[in-house]
Order: sequence, then structure tokens, then C-alpha cells
Amino acid sequence: MERYKEEFIEFMVSCEVLKFGDFVTKSGRRTPFFVNTGFYRTGGQLKKLGGYYAKAIEGAFGTDFDVLFGPAYKGIPLSVATTIALSEDCGREIRYCSNRKEIKDHGDKGILLGGPIGDGDKVVIIEDVTTAGTSIRETLPIIKGVADADVLGLVVSVDRCERGTGEKSALDEIHDTYGLKTTAIVTMKEVVEYLYGREIGGRVIIDDEIKGRIDDYYREYGVS
Repeated sequence: MERYKEEFIEFMVSCEVLKFGDFVTKSGRRTPFFVNTGFYRTGGQLKKLGGYYAKAIEGAFGTDFDVLFGPAYKGIPLSVATTIALSEDCGREIRYCSNRKEIKDHGDKGILLGGPIGDGDKVVIIEDVTTAGTSIRETLPIIKGVADADVLGLVVSVDRCERGTGEKSALDEIHDTYGLKTTAIVTMKEVVEYLYGREIGGRVIIDDEIKGRIDDYYREYGVS
């Protein structure tokens, strides 16, 4: 595993973005782990986060694209932080763009905020975590509704490595259904492998009990 991925895993733990316990995902699944990017709350944290996303994007898509689209609401700071990192680290001026939950009918009218999307623009979508592919089904019509853009793919922070609505993983379903390339900074398999039995900040993050619950979860929802 690349060192930046190991650093990102520890970064998630230190920011309390990655937690282990008893949670319910947006798709309604009870899960022993949860990733909440809303816990990145300071300028320093967002700057580091944008850098990790930029590395993943450059590795998967390169930097020859025009717009980084972050669906409201969590995608807004993600797209801003990552376009800053792409500018500082990669020397590329990428426009950030997000949608509003409600169309604005005065001033800067329309459903989008940030940079405009035009016909022929190459777009990468950025999200926090995709469990069942629900958000992407809502996002693509928004982008296609404003321009004949070329959506290259999707980047998330963590690939949960579990089934979407069928037997394939959510990211594989997105690829097969929409023809989009997908990537993540890290996969949950990499997270578990790195954290199992490892002490960070004076405590073991994934002990035998938590590891057992994760294994049970993947027996039910994992991809064969």
C-alpha cells in the first residue's frame, strides 16, 4: 500500500471521520463502521484532505479535465478543497462546481454554484462515500441537464467494498450502468488490513471483536 494511503487512514482516525460501532447507512444497512466527512472541520484538515483526493484523482484520471463536481452538501467543501490542491500540487486550474438543493431564482440564478459547466467539458464527480450508488443517480441528470458534458468518472474517499443494489459493488455498478470510471483514496479492505491490531494514539483501533463484526458484515453485504 502506498504511504499516502496509510497516512490518509491515520488522518481519518485522528479527525474522528472513521469510526467503529453501530451505525445505519443512507441505504438503511446496519454497519460496524462509518465514514463521516462532515468531521473534517478546520482549514488544515480540509487542506490535507484535498491533497489526498488530488493524489487519487491524478492517479486515476490525470489532470486533463475541466470541472470537479461535488454534489450538495458534503461535496461542496470536497470540491473546493480538492481544486485548491490540484492547483497548488499539480499546477492545474480546475473549476469547482456544485448543485443547490433548490433552484435560485434571483441574483446568480440556476441550480449550480461555482464554475459553469459547458458543452464538451470534461467532468469528474467527487463524493465522500458511496454505499449503494444512490447519489450518483441523482447527480448525473443535474450535470447533463445543464450541458452536454463528458463525465469521466467518480472519486470517493473510501470504497466500502460492499454490494450496491445487486450483487456487484456499488462502484462496479456505477461503472457498468453509466460507463464511468471509479476510484477511491483507499478501500475498506485496505483500512481493515492496516488498522487491525495496530495501535494509534495509544489504542488499538480494530481489535478482534471489531474485526469479527466487520467480517460478519461482509459476509452479508460483501462482494463475492
